[in-house]
Amino acid sequence: MLSGISRPASIASEQIVGMIVAAGGAGLALWCIVTFVAIGRGTPAPFDPPRRLVVVGPYRLVRNPIYLGAALALAGAALFYQSWALLGYCVAFAIMAHLFVVTYEEPYMRDTFGSPYVRYCGQVQRWWPRIRRI
Repeated sequence: MLSGISRPASIASEQIVGMIVAAGGAGLALWCIVTFVAIGRGTPAPFDPPRRLVVVGPYRLVRNPIYLGAALALAGAALFYQSWALLGYCVAFAIMAHLFVVTYEEPYMRDTFGSPYVRYCGQVQRWWPRIRRI
């Protein structure tokens, strides 16, 4: 138990919700990876970034859905295992992802894609979807 993670004694509602949240987050991250490969002609890895600006799929709602998917997967695991350690890791991941996006990724994207990326930033928020009135 040094890691702060132990197998739940039984599968209760917390574990079921945790599995749903984790699976949803993992599915979102996978959707982002497939979109990067199919549309962007690259990968999420900095050594093989997309060659085309990706603004479709989950990227039409928020600019960084892959990090949101990963954070949701971690949060779901924290809920499943009822682990404060995993929750702390999730919070640390979210902070590090934000810092990476602001200090490296966004400047790189502006330099690489120019005004189309700047327009995209004006239309799509970094972390939270815009609520649009119908």
